[in-house]
Amino acid sequence: VCVWVSPVYCSLFGLMRESDRIWFPPNHVFKVHQPASESLHFRIRYYFPGWQNNSSSLYAHRYGMSKGMESPVMDDCVMAYQFFQWRSDFLNGWVNIPVSHEAQEECLGMAVLDMMRLAKESGQSPVRICNGTSYKSFLPKCMRSRIQEYNILTRKRIRYRFKKFIQQFGECKATVCNLKLKYLMSLEMLLPSLYSERFQVTDLSAREVSIVVMGNKGIQCRLPQCDTLELQTYCDFPEVIDISIKQANKEGSVESRIVTLTRQDNQILELEFHSLSEALSFVSLVDGYYRLVADAHHYLCKEVAPPRLLECIQSYCHGPVSMEFTIGKLRRSGNHQGLYILRCSPRDYDKYFMSFVVGCETMVVYKHCQILKTESGQYILSGAKKSFGSLRELLHCYQKEALRTDGYTFQLTRCCPPTLKDKSNLLVCRNNQGAGVPLSPSLLKHNISQMDLQFNNKTVIFCGVRKELGDYGEIHQIDVVIKILDKAHRNYSESFFEAASMMSQLSHKHILLNYGVCVCSDENMMVQEYGKFGSLDTYLKKNKSCVNITWKLEVAKQLSWAMHYLEDKSLIHGNVCAKNVLLIREEDRATGSLPFIKLSDPGISIIVLPREVLVERIPWVPPECIENPQNLSLATDKWGFGTTLWEICSGGDKPLSTLDCSKILFYEDRHQLPAPKWTELANLINSCMDYEPSHRPSFRAIIRDLNSLFTPDYELLVESDMVPNRTRGSGFPWASEGQEPAQFEERHLIFLKQLGKGNFGSVEMCRYDPLQDSTGEVVAVKKLQHSTAEHLRDFEREIEILKSLQHENIVKYKGVCYSAGRRNLRLIMEYLPYGSLRDYLIKHKDHFDSKKLLHYASQICKGMDYLALKRYIHRDLATRNILVESEMRVKIGDFGLTKVLPQGKDYYTVREPGESPIFWYAPESLTESKFSVASDVWSFGVVLYELYTYSDKNCSPPAVFMDKMGNEKQGQMIVYHLIDLLKQGYRLPAPDTCPKEIHKMMTECWNSEPRLRPTFKTLIHSVETVRDSLDG
Repeated sequence: VCVWVSPVYCSLFGLMRESDRIWFPPNHVFKVHQPASESLHFRIRYYFPGWQNNSSSLYAHRYGMSKGMESPVMDDCVMAYQFFQWRSDFLNGWVNIPVSHEAQEECLGMAVLDMMRLAKESGQSPVRICNGTSYKSFLPKCMRSRIQEYNILTRKRIRYRFKKFIQQFGECKATVCNLKLKYLMSLEMLLPSLYSERFQVTDLSAREVSIVVMGNKGIQCRLPQCDTLELQTYCDFPEVIDISIKQANKEGSVESRIVTLTRQDNQILELEFHSLSEALSFVSLVDGYYRLVADAHHYLCKEVAPPRLLECIQSYCHGPVSMEFTIGKLRRSGNHQGLYILRCSPRDYDKYFMSFVVGCETMVVYKHCQILKTESGQYILSGAKKSFGSLRELLHCYQKEALRTDGYTFQLTRCCPPTLKDKSNLLVCRNNQGAGVPLSPSLLKHNISQMDLQFNNKTVIFCGVRKELGDYGEIHQIDVVIKILDKAHRNYSESFFEAASMMSQLSHKHILLNYGVCVCSDENMMVQEYGKFGSLDTYLKKNKSCVNITWKLEVAKQLSWAMHYLEDKSLIHGNVCAKNVLLIREEDRATGSLPFIKLSDPGISIIVLPREVLVERIPWVPPECIENPQNLSLATDKWGFGTTLWEICSGGDKPLSTLDCSKILFYEDRHQLPAPKWTELANLINSCMDYEPSHRPSFRAIIRDLNSLFTPDYELLVESDMVPNRTRGSGFPWASEGQEPAQFEERHLIFLKQLGKGNFGSVEMCRYDPLQDSTGEVVAVKKLQHSTAEHLRDFEREIEILKSLQHENIVKYKGVCYSAGRRNLRLIMEYLPYGSLRDYLIKHKDHFDSKKLLHYASQICKGMDYLALKRYIHRDLATRNILVESEMRVKIGDFGLTKVLPQGKDYYTVREPGESPIFWYAPESLTESKFSVASDVWSFGVVLYELYTYSDKNCSPPAVFMDKMGNEKQGQMIVYHLIDLLKQGYRLPAPDTCPKEIHKMMTECWNSEPRLRPTFKTLIHSVETVRDSLDG
């Protein structure tokens, strides 16, 4: 958009819609519709106060390689853009300016600066500019209006003072750049609203909440329960772990979205935005600031992730970092031969650099190969002819070949990817940001920042009771576990106590509490919190039948939080496995209580364990530690977490249980564990178990990815097809038992039998079985026989209608299922075991009396009255489309022909009627294709007739009418004769067992004048009155 904005500073910009000043996320795809058009502004969105003045207490700057090498937040070009953007907002009244004398004086001072700037740019004297241009044109609109209201003497005095200032500062030697900076600094002081964004939202109790986001203060809010009107800081950007967006499940607020912001301490803030665009604007703002101050290569929410960033993450490519940073990182990584860094060009958007080390130890040289991205999106290495579809493909190809540059031969062996701790020129150090978070005094004192937490089965475990005397003599008892180091392994006692010391200094709700250690005679003991329900792997095996997907995912997320806590403190656990995770609390579905786990101590360090023990523990011990246990690092825990996640998914099964001595070959051949059936989860496990340690994701990214995988809002997460929904209010808010998925996966739909088939579609009975253990729910699945564009459009309309209906006498919508790249669509509904009312009447004719038939009629009326209130016309009301849930309840189904009444009209005219159930249609529908609630009432009269004939085929409406017309009639002639019969006043005869009151009701429904037919409300009352009279 602006070619002079270099890639380094592009992250400060965004696109804003002028009409409502809503910002688009960086991944927004614009669709051009003629003649509609939108005015978009390319603007600086992310701003850090005080960046202009390094002597200010608010000084913000970009990180450098060392002290004194910092760079400004903006270069001169971006600063100039900022100047004209703010100047335009200021002069055109886009910001509120305080009405005060001080504000007026400040505005006049800025007008002087602006006029001097214009004079220097145009090569004229400031006095000449002042004489030829009104000083008011350099003031905001509101200030101009205010001055205009003054009396003539006051206006003259202001003009005189202004001219005097221009004359005094006319010889000022300040440069244009300095004048712009001074102007910006003045605006920054006067109008903080220029660099803050405010959002008016509601919390989940429908109370108004004000949210303000600023680059130097993070996310601030004014919550309803606060006594003060001042904004309270909720969190700073680095404290945010994850943000998710889902649709608000509220009637009448289809556009509103709930944004869930998860903080590092696992506290959540849930806010409801009025529209999706507002929600995306807020999320992209927080996400952008996070990348500028915390991690330039991470995103908090996939819905707003920049496409270029996603490409870089996939290719382990740095952003547009400086060459100095690149060389410094290669040097810190050991200058190993074959090590390389891939980075975006700091100057050109279509260029990348591959930087690597060549030469010997005494003479190291850093080389930089250029990669060009062509207009067609292909990637070409400078000097080569072959092109590739992605950076990853290019690197994969050249890793197999030797590269030559300037006489040096180079082999790509290991990529050095971006890391969380990178302090490059892409990150801004703010005035409120320290050099780093120090360890707590207790951790420093015990010097365990480099310690490893390990576990081994060389302990004997006992249960015990810890007794403690209270202040008033009472005795407190706590169940504990006592771990005693086996005497045969006394040589591991130092490692045993190091782990115990580490655990005793950790405080996290998902890490097991360590009460202390004890040395008694020759026994070394560790006293820990008691895990009532034992280890996770054993529990999963015992309870496979009752542990569902939600349970497993909840446990996985709790474990990821514990691991994030350790990673944040740079502490290594080293033995993450299901056996080492304890279940403290079981799930209670009745109360909504979730399972609760804690990570236990790791035990003996793998650094001191023999190789054969490490090989036995494949695949929990990562490949690099099998090669050399000294390779133990934070990446070790990510591999272990991936294996544990696999265990959780598999119900506690032991991975590689069939392998013995060949386990080592599993690593040598670089195999992966069998992938779970959930593709997205398999990708997450594989990324954790990447054979290159530096490519494994951070636990912050793992938490984010788990959240995004299982978000239920399928309208936003079109690629997500995971089943659990999120609930509100818990640290891990997911679906409670009983909530239905919005989008179903085709691979989990197991066909059981066909329920029905028509010309355009069929209905099947299926089991939705994501656990693949036949415990899934039985559902009805409707699909099209022919997926033409027209049929698909009609089917989507039917789905949207059913989705909007919630009534006890209307079949329940459960979700949709896409396949074949969304080309095939299926509607998932509740399965009603007794089938259609027509078939049910035929089968159980002898078990019905008039009272039960009227009970069904009443329920059908109630469902139809609900449809009428929603302005829907069913158009296909018949017993074949009424489904039986139980002996006491029926539900209206099949909304394939349903239409919505246009606003201001009480009927709908069908242009292309197609195949229609003509014997259930009212005369006006047959003659004029007009449909209304009254035409549905006519059809209900036919349904009453079907009820009292028990859907006998010989007495069915088609059979009776055809018999009257003559069975030789065919095609369109049937319609003509049917219309003629109805015009002559012929109606279906009274069924044999039909009470006179009901037949009278039928004939009222069949009145040739639509307005004289009863309403469904009237029919409910009439039917129930007759039914109740039968009691007597």
